[in-house]
Amino acid sequence: MNPLCDLRLVDRKLTRRAASWDSASARQVLSAVESAAEKTKLWWGIAVVMAAVGGRTERKAAVAGVAGMLTAQVIGNAVCKQLFERRRPPADLIPHDDVEERPDSSSFPSGHTAAAVGLTATVAFTSPWWGTAAAVPAAMVAVERVHSGAHYPSDVAVGTVIGLVSAWLVNRAPRLLLGRLL
Repeated sequence: MNPLCDLRLVDRKLTRRAASWDSASARQVLSAVESAAEKTKLWWGIAVVMAAVGGRTERKAAVAGVAGMLTAQVIGNAVCKQLFERRRPPADLIPHDDVEERPDSSSFPSGHTAAAVGLTATVAFTSPWWGTAAAVPAAMVAVERVHSGAHYPSDVAVGTVIGLVSAWLVNRAPRLLLGRLL
């Protein structure tokens, strides 16, 4: 068997299953989370709240989180989406009306997920409580991206990896640079 064909088949099956999840309350919550996450509003809001109500540690985590989110966006949207052209899941996999509201850009990877995980994981390095709190809407965004038909599960998985790599880079880069300079 061809592993790439197998991955495509699994992607299609998981997309169909996630999109067919029919719970009115879940669809309402997922739609609200997607609206809040659009243009990274939700992640900027989390960073502002952290900085406003927290102390020095939370302000440091908020700044690092924004850096992680921005790094993930550059890697995901400005680099990967330009290198890998992938069509969105076909409408026949999506049994609801949300399929009409999908973006025209490449499906691969999920920029929403990359940004969400980039902020969340970066924050978690400095402030585990806030990182855990941010993980809830981040996970909801990842689920929503597949449920709405905007992405395949593999797009979301790669977006997650990009977010984690971005968090690692933001937290390690200063030490690595200082080590080289000293």
